[in-house]
Amino acid sequence: MDKVIKFNDVSFGYEDKVILDNINLNINKGDYIGIIGQNGVGKSTLLKLMINKLKPVKGSIDLLNKNINNFDEWNKIGYVDQKSNSFSSSFPITVEEVVSLSLVSKVGLFKRVSKKYKKEVDEVLKLVGMYEYKDRLIGSLSGGQQQKVFIARELVKSPEILFLDEPTVGIDVNGQKEFYKILKELNEKLNLTIIIVSHDLFIVKEEVKKLALIKNKK
Repeated sequence: MDKVIKFNDVSFGYEDKVILDNINLNINKGDYIGIIGQNGVGKSTLLKLMINKLKPVKGSIDLLNKNINNFDEWNKIGYVDQKSNSFSSSFPITVEEVVSLSLVSKVGLFKRVSKKYKKEVDEVLKLVGMYEYKDRLIGSLSGGQQQKVFIARELVKSPEILFLDEPTVGIDVNGQKEFYKILKELNEKLNLTIIIVSHDLFIVKEEVKKLALIKNKK
């Protein structure tokens, strides 16, 4: 199988505090993996190492067959932060405009989105079940609806890997079920590699294909 992420004896910490110690981890193309563990064990730290937001103090990381320090194809990476759904109800931007922001590199800053790209935006909004909301202000949506929009914003880039950091925080049970249903479809239909960080073992273990447990810095 193609390895899309490879950790080789990776350690991370701050001064005298070790958070992750000698991690070896392979993630293959098409995996749907949950990173789990108690609060404060380093789940989000592990994810941030995967997207180069943090640097290991020891070891190396390969991302899509390149050393992460030399990786420059970030358009192939989608990332949804746990804080993405914290919009004010008065924030003056529509769902369609939020998703279109990911097309700036293709379209250009301050340029109108062409019909071709508008179609791409429509397609990803349909994928996550948010097409009928495309003219709504993002701040008027529920937390679960907003998270779907932010997934669509990443999907419009056609990523090979989608990272999600505690994406269901603040979302009710029904919203979570719908959210995970969409992730499953994206993984199965698009063969999209999905890596999700969560503290909720009981829900995640029923949804993902693989689990990575962080315990005792390992």
